[in-house]
Amino acid sequence: MGLSCGIIGLPNSGKSTIFNALTGLSAACLPYPFCTIEPNIGTVYVPDKRLEILASILRPEKVTPTTIEFYDVAGLIKDAHKGEGLGNKFLGHIRGVDAIAHVVRCFRRGDVTHVYGNLNPRRDVEIVETELLISDLEIVEERIKKLERLIKISGERVRGEFEVLLKVKNALESNNFINIWEFGEEERTMLRSFNLLSSKPFFYVANIDEDSLFDVPIGDLEEYAKKRGTSVVYICGKLEEELSHIPPGEKESYVEMYGLKELGVEKIVKTAYEILGLITFYTIVGKEVRAWTVRKGTKCVEAAGKIHSDMGQGFIKAEVLSYEDFVRLGSEKEAREKGFVHVEGKDYVVKDGDILHIRFHSISHSHKE
Repeated sequence: MGLSCGIIGLPNSGKSTIFNALTGLSAACLPYPFCTIEPNIGTVYVPDKRLEILASILRPEKVTPTTIEFYDVAGLIKDAHKGEGLGNKFLGHIRGVDAIAHVVRCFRRGDVTHVYGNLNPRRDVEIVETELLISDLEIVEERIKKLERLIKISGERVRGEFEVLLKVKNALESNNFINIWEFGEEERTMLRSFNLLSSKPFFYVANIDEDSLFDVPIGDLEEYAKKRGTSVVYICGKLEEELSHIPPGEKESYVEMYGLKELGVEKIVKTAYEILGLITFYTIVGKEVRAWTVRKGTKCVEAAGKIHSDMGQGFIKAEVLSYEDFVRLGSEKEAREKGFVHVEGKDYVVKDGDILHIRFHSISHSHKE
């Protein structure tokens, strides 16, 4: 599963700057509102120290990390649903993403005007979130109107969906985000089909000044995030955008000079994985070492199907070796000889860091991947 993340926020909050820092691209970042009109889209490799270590041991011809796709859309302002600014129609570009990163302006640069004149992160967050809720409410209300007509024709067949959407409507009107885990399994499937932004996992990205790198302001935004049940990632977008254009061989010295423990892309990916409940497993096939992303609780047969549909359909068993054991012993051969490779069936739940060798059958052959 390729992870995708939408980037939202007010105009001039630094969304596109952070997008550039994450992707190494050069989306326009100009000091006036609504610089971004069409969405910026960039795919980056997920930083993975374990994959790097596996590659250093095995020295394969090909190393394939998993990826994350970022979508940077135009800034939202108050009354966007009424057409203010660029409106809110562009939110359709991110309805299919897995998670949302809400960039909040926490820097005071005078050359970049604030769309509301002064710095107030809590106010800014509430403006953007209100527009998301209203956008979702428009979708829900439209569907409810259709269901009201259908109920007169088909009766009980659509009543379940109608009642669920009434609950969602009440929540949105009360300024509440939607927790899909409060609904049953069938209801969750139905809600996911609407791609409501207020039901997606989200976190805040505080775009701070360079002066705040080692004196991170803990204030209203942090408290607000706790109430929302999420977290805040602190990034100096301007600095990290500059670092993103430095060649890898030279970047480390600059990172060390600024005293950064990890770069913004690492922080954001780590946070996204946490809120989405994702883990990574690995395959070593021929001359390639590859990382794969799945949700926690994924069964082995499902992970096999992610690699290739034939593997899922013809699954026989999996040989499993933990990353820690592989690195400690130095080779798969040594791990096998010492009994650290175990055989599991289709119901085995994949663990973070597992190295999987899938045995499966096709119409005419038995394979090992």
